[in-house]
Formats: sequence, structure tokens, C-alpha cells
Amino acid sequence: MIKKLHLYLWIAGACISLQAAAQDAVSYRTPPKEIADLLLAKPTPGVSIGGKAEWILFSERNSYPSVEELAMPEYRIAGLRLNPNNYSPSRQTYINNFSLKNIKSNQTFAVTGLPTPLFAGNVSWNPSQNKIAFTQTTQKGVDLYIIDLATKKATKTNKTYLNVVLGSGITWLNDNTVIYRTATKPANTAPAKPLMPKGPTIQQNLGKAAPSVTYQDLIKSPFDEQLFEFFATSQLVKNTAGVETPVGKPAIYGSVSLSPDKNYMLIETIRKPFSYLVSAFGFPSTVSITDLTGKTVKVIAELPSSEGTPSGYDNAQNVAHGFDWRDDEAATLVWSKPLDSGLIKKDVPYHDAVYALSAPFTGTEKELFKTKTRFRGIQWGDANLALIMEGLRSKQSSTVSRYNPTTGAVEELYSRNQTDAYGNPGSPVTAKNKYGRQVIKTVDNGTKLLMNNPVGSSEKGDLPFLAKFDLATKKNEIIWRSAEGTFEYVSEVIDPDKLVLLTRKESQKLVPNYFIKNLILRVADRPITDFSNPYPSLAGITKEKISYKRADGVDLTGDLYLPKGYNKEKDGPLPALIWAYPREFNSAADAAQIRGSKDKFTTISWASPIFWVTRGYAVLDNAEMPIVAKDGKKPNDTFVDQLQLNAEAAINKLADLGVGDKKRMAVGGHSYGAFMTANLLAHTNLFAAGIARSGAYNRTLTPFGFQNEERTYWQAPQLYYEMSPFSYADKIKTPLLLIHGDSDDNPGTFPINSERLFNAIKGAGGTTRFVFLPYEAHSYRGRENLLHMLWEQDQWLEKYVKNKK
Repeated sequence: MIKKLHLYLWIAGACISLQAAAQDAVSYRTPPKEIADLLLAKPTPGVSIGGKAEWILFSERNSYPSVEELAMPEYRIAGLRLNPNNYSPSRQTYINNFSLKNIKSNQTFAVTGLPTPLFAGNVSWNPSQNKIAFTQTTQKGVDLYIIDLATKKATKTNKTYLNVVLGSGITWLNDNTVIYRTATKPANTAPAKPLMPKGPTIQQNLGKAAPSVTYQDLIKSPFDEQLFEFFATSQLVKNTAGVETPVGKPAIYGSVSLSPDKNYMLIETIRKPFSYLVSAFGFPSTVSITDLTGKTVKVIAELPSSEGTPSGYDNAQNVAHGFDWRDDEAATLVWSKPLDSGLIKKDVPYHDAVYALSAPFTGTEKELFKTKTRFRGIQWGDANLALIMEGLRSKQSSTVSRYNPTTGAVEELYSRNQTDAYGNPGSPVTAKNKYGRQVIKTVDNGTKLLMNNPVGSSEKGDLPFLAKFDLATKKNEIIWRSAEGTFEYVSEVIDPDKLVLLTRKESQKLVPNYFIKNLILRVADRPITDFSNPYPSLAGITKEKISYKRADGVDLTGDLYLPKGYNKEKDGPLPALIWAYPREFNSAADAAQIRGSKDKFTTISWASPIFWVTRGYAVLDNAEMPIVAKDGKKPNDTFVDQLQLNAEAAINKLADLGVGDKKRMAVGGHSYGAFMTANLLAHTNLFAAGIARSGAYNRTLTPFGFQNEERTYWQAPQLYYEMSPFSYADKIKTPLLLIHGDSDDNPGTFPINSERLFNAIKGAGGTTRFVFLPYEAHSYRGRENLLHMLWEQDQWLEKYVKNKK
């Protein structure tokens, strides 16, 4: 039986309860109908296009599950959240219906044979694109179904329940054979927790540095170790036409990857001792190459726990990592290793080296190239072309170089600041090679790359584009760009040579839909979907991208929404809600760039502030809150001062436009946006109220860095103190609504943050309310919780902002 759910709300000061110290236990509430209807609107289906652009798979989902579903049994171990009944993650978003559409005939077909009710996921097309695999999760286990496009029918194909605890791992060996992991024992035979433990839980460290991110749900006891080993252990199998053949022996498979020629598997198996400091994917592991029977061909590496990774975002563990197959060769393994012992500040000409070893894996690895900064990956093309990605997070730098695998020559193509949105040339378009792997596609006789940028930031806002990058001149020529007044991006390049594209187009009035576009023939775009507006009640609201400056000259932007029928001369300034999320920049010019588009169709997620435009508020969403490095200092050295500059600029702009009432403005945000909100209320009197959801408020609880701050608490104790709104809780007198999921899984935002900040504000006599949402993680999902959350926010804004006296 699932226990009756309750929501506990603590009230202090001038909150709804009249007794400042009382606890108010209430039942779930629902917001006004206009808000509830928007939240519960059925989302448009997901779209998956087969590689031959002949078929579309539509995936339908429910808006939100009930809290009762979230309350199902759950184990939280090794950084994972598991359903103890079925060898699967306990928190998933499922597909509840499939349908198919033939692009050529324009006919739509129902898929028969689907289980009822459908809880599908992990969709995967076979190499010939004529079959589609998916998982079906039940209370007892996870099954594998395959949809045959010829019959439009789904058929269950597994005999043994799948184990998807460490990932679905569904791999097509060929058109009729699938490799996956299965459970080795019935879930109900899991170890039972003894009433009497064998002894205390003991951890120790013998002088070795092990700085760590503040992960949640870690192993905490020997019993947790038993549970992890039981649920993570699986058996690899090959399934052909419903016949399952074991591959190798049971193990804790962290990852399984098939070589391009499909003769070998790259396997990472997790081994003991299990860490109490990092998640499962940081446990010690063995990297091996096996044949398709599971026989070990070569052990590549024995990797230690990632506990020893030095702090600092560009530092790395001094071991080989990033093992992957080279996509353009039959069976060549590639990996990298630091040349600086993993310490980026070490003065060396090159920081990483990349190595390769080819089948039959009996020789010695070959060094391919070195990188001057941290190696981030390689995109393969053919024997004469690959692209190397490298960069530094601390400097927000990124470099892409051309690599010739035959000659070994490396030539830089472009380098940019990662925050320079205008300078992003896009990503290379890929196509399948003879091995069925996606590799870089060149055009114009191999002289150019086709580059797709689905954002296309510009001084006119986001305008996605397709371009040709000349490998000789290193210049990017845009050959197509979204027309102003719309937001259209290339979802897929169907034919790179003939420039046949699949695009997704929308505008303020045009519902997002998919089209086939031909850039050479320039015939009319062919619509292939016809989705209707899920939010008819938003018709008539206005959206505008506004620009303004803060006092030190940094340019800012935001998305301004105004209610339907609003006339500022007649109606006057409105109560306003400013919603934001701060970001760090090393460059003021990058911080000033325009991001987003006024021409996107307005869609609403549970986290959106746009709901309140239906309640008569001016809403400034995505209000830029840049934190910029100044005078040789790091961005966070003036964090609070810059927050105030950003907030003042936004408030003044809304007031100058005549749409916002300076005395009736609220600020809010989620996660780091909540951290921002609490800081603004602790250090300014700019707002009438604040809403802070699932934030971190005491930075000493994340002592080895947070967000993009890589200095530790011991390196910058004053910074940690001054950036923590908890340090100034006695100064928070503006009404603050705190909301947090009691099962937050995000590193750093432990629920204790909101509990302690609430108690501190309450103890200092401030006005605050704390809503603890049962079973919710960092991102909220439960229907009843979401409706209640919106009710809480609406009540708070009505009382302390709209009707402020």
C-alpha cells in the first residue's frame, strides 16, 4: 500500500498561518483554471525520422505522472535511483503510444501489438531502418519489443527480463539480432536488510587527496554495496528472432560498444572496491576487448576509482580515459592520456596525447597526436580527415583542428570563446559510412564541410543556419538561414549532396511543425506534420525581445510577455515577474550578445514563469544575469554587485517601457536561479517578493567548487561566505517563497539548503514559507505536486506583489 501523501508547509512571519511557529499540514491545492489547463495540456508527439527519410515514428507522452507513481519503491545507491522490483531506473518519462507515418504516401498508421498500458522507452532503429526496438517497463520487469515497419506490428522478443540499471545498452548487431543486458536473478531475491548490522560503517583516508563533488544517493553502508552488486550485475545476450544466446559471463557492465565491423566489443566492467565518495561510473573498472562470444581478446586498462581526480575543472585523473572506436576503420580503439600528470597548470607544451590500437590488438598502441589544451574528443571522417576538439573550461576556450589520419598532420581550423555565441560556426553534418557509423560528410569534391547551427545566434536574435566551411580558406559561408520573423532549424540533412533537408519551423503564431526543404530545386516546402496548438488560451499574448544596458555599460536582453488585450495607456504599469539564471563570462562582449528568439512559438513547461501572463502580470523570462570577469579578476569576485546591476537594469527597463510597476516586482528562479533570488533579497530591497526553487544557499556545503567556480572553500573562504545568502539570512526581509523536492538528486542542491535557510530567516523574523514537495527530484514531475506548486506561487504573487499595499 502506498501511504497517504501529505504536503507539509512551514509558515513564519507574515505568511498565511496566523501562528508564526506553527506547522501547517494541508491537502493538495490546484491553481486557477487558466494555469492548470496550460500545465495539463497534452504535449505534441515526439518525432523520430528513419535514416532513409521514408518513415516517421511519432511518440506520444502523458503530460505528467501522478505523485502516486513517484512514490513507488526506490533504492538510492551509487548515485542511482532504482526500482527494486524490475531492474530499471525508478524515475523515467515513458511513451504511452506509437504511430507511424510514411513520408512518401503521407499515410499514417497505428502500431498494433503494443502492450497495454504502454510504458515505452529506449527507441532504436535497426541498420536497414525497417525495424524499431523499444523497451516496455512493467512492475515485474523490462521487456524488449520490436516494431516491424512492413506489418506495423510490435512483437515482444525477449525471454528474460532486461537489466537497464546502468543504461539500456540496446545494440543492433545486424537487422535481426539485438545485443542487450538481462537480469541474472529474480528481483525479489535481492538481499534483505538485516536488523542487526555486522558492525559500524567505517571509511578512512591515509593521506591521499580525494576532493569530490557533493554527489547524492551514494553508497553509505556495506548493505548498500550488496544491493548495488545485486542489481547492477547482468548477463549480456544476443537475441535473434526471439532466441537468446548468452555472451560471456555475468558482470557489472558499465558500458558495451560494438566495433564498426561488428566483430568485437569494447566492454567496461565495474569492480570492487565500491566507492562511498563517487557514483557508480566513477568506480574502479576494467576496460577490455572481447569477441562476440564474450571471450577476452585483450585487457586494455585497469582503471582506479575516480576519487583521486584533482580538484579544478581542467584537471584530470592521471590515467587513460575516453576509450572509443574509430568510426572510419573496421576495429581500431582510440583513447587519450594526460601528459601533465592531470594537472593543467603544469608548464608543458602539450597536455594530452591520443593513442590508437587496431585489431587483432596484439601490437603496441600508436600515438596519433597531442593537444595543447585538454582533449575533448574527435569526430572521424575518412583516412584523410578528422576533427579534433580541445579546450579549457576555466578559460571558456574551445579549439577545433583538422587532423589527417594518414599523414598525422594537425592544422587548427578555428578557435573561439565558448560563450561567443555569434562566432559558433555550427557542427559538421554527418552521413553513414560502409560500417553504418556516422562520419563527417564533405561536399564540393571534399573541399568543404557542411555545417549545421540549429541556434544561429546573431545581433537579430537566433536565426539558425546551414553553411559550408571551406577547409582551405577556413571561412564559413552561410547557404541558408532561417527567415526573419520565423525560427526554423535543420533537424536532419536528408541528402547532403542534393541539399534536401528536414526542418522544424515555428513563429509566434505558427505551431512548430516539420517540413522537407530542397535548397537546390527551391520548390515549396513540403509539410510532413500538422500538429495543432496545445495552448489556445495563450493566443493574443504578446512576446518581445527587449534590450537594455546595465549601469556599467553591459548590454542585456530578456523575453517580455504581456497579457492579451493589454494597453499600457489604458491599463497602466503591471505587476511584474522577472525570471532568470545567472551565467559566468570571461568576456563582456560575449555577455552582451543577444540570445534567444522573439519568433519562437510560446510553449510552457512546468518550470516556466509564463503562466502568470494569463494572470495579468508582465513576465520577463530569460532575463540576462551575466557575471563578467573584471579587471583581471574572476567573474564571481564581484558576484553580488553584478547581480544588483543586472536586476536594477531589468527593473528600470520595465518601468521605462511603462509596462512594469517598480513597487510590484518579483524575482524568481530554479536551482542556480534560486541561489540568485535569495542573494538579491539578502542584499537589495529591489523586489516585493521572491520565489526560490531547489537552490543551494550555503556554499560551504559544496567546498570543492560549484557551478563554474573551481576554487575550493579553503582557497577562497571569504568568497564562499559572501556568495552564500545563508550568511545574510538575517537581512532577508522581503517575502521569500522556498520550494524544494524532498528527493533532490542534483549535486550541491541538497534539500537541507532550503530547510536551513527557512529556519534562519524564520529565526531572524523574516517573512518566508517553505514548501517541501514529496518524492520530487531536482526537476519536478508529479502532477499533484506541480499543480500545488503553481498554486503556491500564484498565492504568493497575488498577496505580496499584485495586491501589495
